Amino acid sequence: MADFTGIFLNYVVPFGATTAALTTLYFLKKLGVLYQLFHKTDKKSTRHGGELVADVLKAHGVKHVFTLVGGHISPILVACEKIGIRVVDTRHEATAVFAADAVARLSGNVGVAAVTAGPGLTNTVTAVKNAQMAESPLLLIGGAAATLLKGRGALQDIDQMSLFKPLCKYCATVSTLRDIAPTMRKALQAAQSGTPGPVFMEFPIDILYPYQMVERELGIKDKGSVSLFQRMVNWYLQNHVDNIFAGAWEGMDNSPLPVSQPRATQSQWRVQKCVELLSKAKRPVIVLGSQATLPPTPSQELKKSLESMGIPCFLGGMARGMLGRKSPLHIRQKRGVALREADVVVLAGSVCDFRLGYGRTLNRRSSIIAVNRNKVQLFKNSDIFWKPTVAIQGDAGNFLVELSEQLGGYKCDPDWLQQLRDRDTGQEKLNEEKCLEKTDVHLNPVKVLHALETVMSDNTIMVADGGDFVGTASYILRPRGPLSWLDPGAFGTLGVGGGFALGAKLCRPDSEVWIIYGDGSLGYSVAEIDTFTRHKIPVISVVGNDASWTQISREQVPMFGSNVACKLAFCDYDKVAEGYGGAGFVLDRSNEDSLKEVLQDALKTHREGKSVLINVLIGKTNFREGSLSV
Repeated sequence: MADFTGIFLNYVVPFGATTAALTTLYFLKKLGVLYQLFHKTDKKSTRHGGELVADVLKAHGVKHVFTLVGGHISPILVACEKIGIRVVDTRHEATAVFAADAVARLSGNVGVAAVTAGPGLTNTVTAVKNAQMAESPLLLIGGAAATLLKGRGALQDIDQMSLFKPLCKYCATVSTLRDIAPTMRKALQAAQSGTPGPVFMEFPIDILYPYQMVERELGIKDKGSVSLFQRMVNWYLQNHVDNIFAGAWEGMDNSPLPVSQPRATQSQWRVQKCVELLSKAKRPVIVLGSQATLPPTPSQELKKSLESMGIPCFLGGMARGMLGRKSPLHIRQKRGVALREADVVVLAGSVCDFRLGYGRTLNRRSSIIAVNRNKVQLFKNSDIFWKPTVAIQGDAGNFLVELSEQLGGYKCDPDWLQQLRDRDTGQEKLNEEKCLEKTDVHLNPVKVLHALETVMSDNTIMVADGGDFVGTASYILRPRGPLSWLDPGAFGTLGVGGGFALGAKLCRPDSEVWIIYGDGSLGYSVAEIDTFTRHKIPVISVVGNDASWTQISREQVPMFGSNVACKLAFCDYDKVAEGYGGAGFVLDRSNEDSLKEVLQDALKTHREGKSVLINVLIGKTNFREGSLSV
């Protein structure tokens, strides 16, 4: 078509083609009439665009599509089911995206969610932003109004692209079936390349349904006598639908495009500088962030490299559990003190945002090695509170493996490691002593969490969804291994629990997935117990029920003298779980002496194939006094 147009413009126009001819050519191109001259449109076929979408997903190794069903996207879901891609429908669109996010984090592949147009898509905005900030590669598929009806007041028709362009690495609207495969391949490539993140593809409804249905819905009137105007309208509409389907099944390539993953070895001289700094270091520390868990470096390979260097590590986000449950290198307590004492700090995928005091936690006299795929995150706040000695824009996992190889037989000073270990042990003793304190009415949450730590098996995946109770849990519960901890990430989103657990259990069906909920955050996704039940995907939920938004209340009350909007009730969440087809247990003062037994009973019920919710009535403690909620 491009060649034909070029000939027309270069040779016909100079010899007197009129403005009308140019206008005609423009509309012929727009309608795809010229394309149709050379490409077939099968008007009797019952195939549809949803099949092309499913074929591309299958070719990219996608095993699950999460959704909340809607008429705009039904053809995609039906086609996925037909070719063996499992379709998992949730009770909220945000859950579908959270589940896709969890799959992306645990599988290393792109997670996929498909939702209907308008409110279906607006319901996903928070979850998509969370994925963007957590650097999770996922594809959001959205329905849309028919191509000719956009902006004309169709059902659920809004400007969806404007919503997602600030949140996604790549956004595209598909306007013909022949564009589906090439556009999806680009989107899936973009999601995984560089710094991973979400991408969005919009599918107008007439791109997804069969030819005859689309033709009928366009309202082409071809019976009886029609006016000249109507014949012109018919011609326009007929060409429009023919263009949508022209060349749809002409041997499209569905295979994945190459993914670009920035490797630190591309900055070899900088790696060598880091080797020199660490060789001379007396008090080095590594701060490992979620980005270190990204492909292509396998977590077990990274774990071996960290162990070979013997440098004490602080682990955050998805990197929790990287060194196993009780590694002597994993320092859990007093991170701020250690960072002020260190002479070399390696920020491997960690960012100097609020989690590191915007860089103020670092000692200005320390040598700071910063590694990050994202240039903005690499230098975050470096113009104010800190300066990197060496900055490498590349993959953190690959960098640490290379660093370990270059350091050869290097081992960190054992006295420095022991100093940090002793500090860790001392703080954890104090935490254990907190178990003995009596609370006002209900159970001591620290005591409950210590009991939970002893009950969880070695193949446990923990999902963190909450404020105060989950904050306490992060000091006590120990992730069992690499990629065994899921939390929202830097956005701090509540409501991830149901979706994250759903995705985790599907990725690791042999693992026991525990959601650690606050009673506030539970409200966002408790309905997903219905999803777990219907799809036979059993998970375990532990709810710290203190009838309060305690993370906020512990500051708001002393600061402003009011507990307004922070009060909840000691609801029977265990009965809610039973109503959704799960099993409910209660822990309170009445069975305080048999904490472990109740937890073990709940675990036994879960192993029989039921989703379980343990409603733990807890009282107030000062364990996290002074913690910030903003």
